[in-house]
Amino acid sequence: MAGGWAQDGAVNDQIEASISDELERMRARKVPVGESLTHCAECEEPIPEARRVALPGVKLCIDCVRERDAAFQARPGINRRGSKDSQLK
Repeated sequence: MAGGWAQDGAVNDQIEASISDELERMRARKVPVGESLTHCAECEEPIPEARRVALPGVKLCIDCVRERDAAFQARPGINRRGSKDSQLK
């Protein structure tokens, strides 16, 4: 049962749309391909053989990956409701 101007099943449609968007974003994420580098593409430090074997196509050393991950800013969610309360937060 929907209330106000929303159609029946609108909440489920919003949830499914959010899940679909996130799955699409995850599928679009680039995965290393090709042969692993022996030295980091950013700092030129040697990449350990164990890392190259474990992650085929690796281009960065562990320290550079940690720095990049620490700098990552999570993107805000999408306001599908459009309510004033959710826009003011």
